[in-house]
Amino acid sequence: MKQFYNSKSLLRLSFLFVLLFSVITVVNSCKKDDDEDFKDHVVQFEVKTTAGADIISIVTQVGTVQNTMYNTTQTPLKSPWTSGEFFVNSSQAQLNLDANASMPDDNSELTINLYIDGEVVRTVKKKGKGVLVASIDYSFLEP
Repeated sequence: MKQFYNSKSLLRLSFLFVLLFSVITVVNSCKKDDDEDFKDHVVQFEVKTTAGADIISIVTQVGTVQNTMYNTTQTPLKSPWTSGEFFVNSSQAQLNLDANASMPDDNSELTINLYIDGEVVRTVKKKGKGVLVASIDYSFLEP
């Protein structure tokens, strides 16, 4: 009886299988990963008050980098104040905006906004007389 598989044909078949497996592995590993973990976003902070109110200070924080601005004669903080647009990678995780202002009457309003990619994602409004404080905390890691 003729041997169906001889050792030479088994060796060729094994070699072909290993070669095919290697090609498939290389092709799969070279594919571009479409799911990037972190993305760049355009971010902007904004602080607004009603007429007659004075912004006292603004604190912004992106990741671990904090910037504090005080209302002085050399650097007055006028309403509306905006940070200007800047790029932030979502790996920075945390964005914070704090502002306080001196309000002249009970109908005065302090409003702070956080824009990401041109859309308002967080808004805080405080209404009243005296010194009002508003704060926004945002994390890219939270859904």
